[in-house]
Amino acid sequence: MMRQVCWIEKLEDGIKRDVRWTVGRGQVKWQTKRADQERFDYDTPPTQEDWDNFLERMENRYNRRNASFDDLQLVRLARAKALGEKK
Repeated sequence: MMRQVCWIEKLEDGIKRDVRWTVGRGQVKWQTKRADQERFDYDTPPTQEDWDNFLERMENRYNRRNASFDDLQLVRLARAKALGEKK
């Protein structure tokens, strides 16, 4: 089952950014859209801060039983791979 984790954050320049992560079926997808853009950006890779923020949100969801352990592990592995960490 595909699960979306979404939130809106305010950037340093004052513009809001809509962040969406999709988890499931063995993959993690990332997309963002700034308030001053018309379409979502699928090509810009997430920063380490983006990954850390997402992992924290997934851990919180797992602790509240709103996310599966498999989804949490998938996010941890995808983060480690994207950031070049060894696990």
